[in-house]
Amino acid sequence: MKKFLAIVLLFVTISVSAQNEQLANNYFDRGEFDKALVSYEELLKSQEGNSNYFQRVIECYQQLQQFDKAESALEKRIDKYKQSTLLVELGYNYQLQKNQDKATKQYNQAIEKIKKNATDVYGIAYAFERKSLVDYALLAYKTAVEKEPKLSFNFQMAVLYGQQGNKDLMIDTFLNEAYVNPQNLPLIQNQLSRFMTEEVDASFNDSLKKALLIRAQKTQDIFWNDFLSWLFIQQKEYGKAFIQQKAIYKRNPDSFSNIVSLGQMAIEDNDQDSAQEILTFVLQNTKDLELLIEAHSYLIQMKIDHATDKDYVPITAELDALIKEFGVSPYTLSLLKLQAQFNAFNLNNPEKGKAILKSAMEMPINRYQLADAKMELADILLFEEKLNQALLYYSQVNEDMSGDVIGQEASLKTAKTSYFKTDFEWASHQLKVLKSASSQLIANDALDLFLLISDNTVEDSLQVALKKFARADFLLYQNKKKEALLQFQLILKEHKGEDIEAVTLLRIGKIYEKQGDFVNALGTYDEIIKKYKESIYIDEALYFSAEIYNIQLKDTEKAKPLYEEMIFKHEDSIYFVDSRNKYRKLRGDTNL
Repeated sequence: MKKFLAIVLLFVTISVSAQNEQLANNYFDRGEFDKALVSYEELLKSQEGNSNYFQRVIECYQQLQQFDKAESALEKRIDKYKQSTLLVELGYNYQLQKNQDKATKQYNQAIEKIKKNATDVYGIAYAFERKSLVDYALLAYKTAVEKEPKLSFNFQMAVLYGQQGNKDLMIDTFLNEAYVNPQNLPLIQNQLSRFMTEEVDASFNDSLKKALLIRAQKTQDIFWNDFLSWLFIQQKEYGKAFIQQKAIYKRNPDSFSNIVSLGQMAIEDNDQDSAQEILTFVLQNTKDLELLIEAHSYLIQMKIDHATDKDYVPITAELDALIKEFGVSPYTLSLLKLQAQFNAFNLNNPEKGKAILKSAMEMPINRYQLADAKMELADILLFEEKLNQALLYYSQVNEDMSGDVIGQEASLKTAKTSYFKTDFEWASHQLKVLKSASSQLIANDALDLFLLISDNTVEDSLQVALKKFARADFLLYQNKKKEALLQFQLILKEHKGEDIEAVTLLRIGKIYEKQGDFVNALGTYDEIIKKYKESIYIDEALYFSAEIYNIQLKDTEKAKPLYEEMIFKHEDSIYFVDSRNKYRKLRGDTNL
């Protein structure tokens, strides 16, 4: 019974202490330092050795400008516990009183402690960092390494050099650490990428590139080629990244899959020239069946994405030849899916597309391949306007692959199908969940569709215009560009001045682009830019216009101001980074 009561008392004490600490923290966070001080002093009485409580007591004294009390408490604590970090705290207390001589004396005493015992650096350097005393923190680390050369603080020192604004020294120190401890490479690249996106120092990328090139040339170590490749990928310079990956491949043929992945990234960022070059290199330099099929699949997908009616015959012949060459097997599933998709959406032969997929689903394929095939089959059923059957397959994939990206993609397609059915309430319910999907691409698509539905429901509760818009979107899904264009133009005519007008213009512009009618596309985007400056679609109109001038019409002088407007007025756009990189390139910056 006594033991039981002791345990109960212990739990009650812990609970009360936790509540008191929470109360003290709340006072401190609200700036009520007098009340916080009383609470922390009470807590410190019950746990005298608790350094966190003591630290908060000192901070309360300092906030209340009771520096004498802070000094007295620190000196007593130093005498009792001999903690080296408290010398930094005492020095900082003097610094707050503008007594720099006394502060420096305490800081130097802390450094002397490291000279005697190098391991003291961990607490002392951290104490300096907490007070933003960067120079002393660096001195602490350097002193420790001099005392004990086996110690290494490259990562911590590089971060501090960055805080000092010494970017070159930061780069060198980070690169040294990356080479010695490659397991820290992801952390280091994450730190570097933060500086790469800062507009305030446009020379940073150039400095990093130079440092990497010097190391690659001096050591001939593929580690630096790979690092350079990473840098160029961050800048979306896939051609330059490919040069580095080729250098790696010559010395390490096992790295070939990295080149295939690079080609895929180039495709996703619409860098067709680089993608073509990379994937052609793959085909010329490997006999690996999977890599060959993967490269062929990406290349033919690119052709399909940019095909016009006159391209359909050669694409059909190429697909047939590839499947004949590699055979019908689980290995060629990507080609079979492309063949099914092309027959349904481009050749308007959904029956053949479904037959190809149903035959593929009978092969000994894994669960991911089966899910892929089911998704493709559902897409074709949706194309045929067999919406309920499509929903059945999407739901199966969502259930079978729950928690996986492909499961989330199936869920998004379920929401889109509900949208096409004009069941906007159910679609919105599904899209709300998907807005926080782990895949950023899926989350962005879900958010876009959610906003489309919600924005066009407030003004029009009957959703008349939205229903017409969903029908036009479905025609686009079916690859019926002419019919969709007529439907969108009818919406503009019948719902002039309504909220739906801006996004309708955006859809029309995109159709003109796909038809190669860049003059009308630019005119449509320009209408958004001039009439809908506050629209959520303004960044897309600017970016798409800039891309047409830059890539299609090669008129860089007209592209430049559009990219510039993206940079200075639309920092939150998903096209911001790409716009900035392309603007710098057009401007002639050397740090690319």
